[in-house]
Amino acid sequence: QVQLVESGGGLVQAGDSLRLSCTASGRTFSIYRLGWFRQAPGKEREFVADIWWSNRITRYADSVKGRFTISGDNAKNSVYLQMNSLEPEDTAVYYCAAKTDPSEYRYWGQGTQVTVSS
Repeated sequence: QVQLVESGGGLVQAGDSLRLSCTASGRTFSIYRLGWFRQAPGKEREFVADIWWSNRITRYADSVKGRFTISGDNAKNSVYLQMNSLEPEDTAVYYCAAKTDPSEYRYWGQGTQVTVSS
């Protein structure tokens, strides 16, 4: 089992920046990939970004490329999401997720709210 705890959400204005953090505990040695997802009101949860834990290869959704940066710190078992140039459309609950094999994301945090006002 892997437990995930997110932090760093809040209320900001359009154009501002926020940095989300996610710390993993439990069987952290088994982590294969860590990612960020988000769910806006009335919408399905969507992929934002993820990072391979072994080689730091990253992927991003087209909607956040150039604005968001995902990074990781093995020593702290933590993954971060630096969000710049935030837009009202980025308003959502952001979830950290982990997978321990190439299949699906099995472990999820409780989520942190990000609200961007115009």
